[in-house]
Amino acid sequence: MQAAGTPNWPFGLLTDVGRQRQGGVNQDAAMAVDLPQGGLFAVADGMGGHAAGELAATLALDALSLHYLSQRSSPPTRLAEAVQAANVAVLRHAVGEYVGMGTTLIAALIDRGALLIAHVGDSRAYLLRGGALYRLTEDHSWVSEQVRLGHLSEDEARNHQWRSVVSNALGGEERVRLELFGLQLCAGDRLLLCSDGLSSVVSDQRLLELLARPLAPASCTRCLIDAANDAGGPDNITALVVDVRQNLRLPVYPLPSPAHEGPEYVDAVLSLQRGSSLVTYLLLMIAYFTLLGVMLMPAQRLMLAVTGTTLLLGILLFQRLNLVRRASRPLDAPSAVLAHLLGGARPGHGTAAKYSPRDPDTGTGGS
Repeated sequence: MQAAGTPNWPFGLLTDVGRQRQGGVNQDAAMAVDLPQGGLFAVADGMGGHAAGELAATLALDALSLHYLSQRSSPPTRLAEAVQAANVAVLRHAVGEYVGMGTTLIAALIDRGALLIAHVGDSRAYLLRGGALYRLTEDHSWVSEQVRLGHLSEDEARNHQWRSVVSNALGGEERVRLELFGLQLCAGDRLLLCSDGLSSVVSDQRLLELLARPLAPASCTRCLIDAANDAGGPDNITALVVDVRQNLRLPVYPLPSPAHEGPEYVDAVLSLQRGSSLVTYLLLMIAYFTLLGVMLMPAQRLMLAVTGTTLLLGILLFQRLNLVRRASRPLDAPSAVLAHLLGGARPGHGTAAKYSPRDPDTGTGGS
């Protein structure tokens, strides 16, 4: 068990082999990296046999953190590039006895008041907010696609023979397909990243009940692991819980919007991120021509300076308001709601709950 984090983002991390895996090999891996104004958190679930799956998950997380920490581009671009670096690391080692290995990846970057999610495969991200649990990611799997199309129910999917067959993973092809999106965090939020060893056997309603307990993140992860093992523990289980204690300002870059069409190739994702920097070029052009006009036309320099400054401030204000609007967009309907907030409705049927931030846990927990 690992428990630490900065005062505003205490976390707990725990991984367990489960009760039915032969040989005691854990193909899950997880990491938590403290950053000056947040943290980088990730869970990977390896595939391809015991040794190969364990190696794939470890390689992916090592490459992800190394690339992210070594680059200086904007966080959304850097996170997408880090996922691609993780994909390449797995692909290059998938030779000889490791042919066919791969891994899922769910990564969460907290940057001040923003949360960025990068998602490949069927490991999941959940957000507990105001007594409601929101599933932030959709599995990249055949079974999940059948649920979205209405051909299978959630209960049928949980027990389906192909429930563990993913349609997207790191190491499958040279260019990774991923989902990348961001949202604003609020004081009292609790984030869960987990492998399917937890989400496939513990219902969203049960996850909500466990996450809503007034426990420190480290103690909460132990409860989650125990719940999965009590349900049979058919797979390796990993849970990473992060609490948000304060409302902080959003960063200055635009947060990527969810792509409801599913995962996209990393080139397309990066293209969208680079396109969002056009406003920066516009600001630089206005500043350049304002200074040039002041130098070349001294008689008009006051008017030019005031006009240029007004344009710059107007664009900056518009950009900030647009950023706040996009970041504070409402979440989709919750997948589970605490019973005392339902007002007679049945849990798990998308009933919206009024938002009232949960009091954060006291302490950061222990190992």
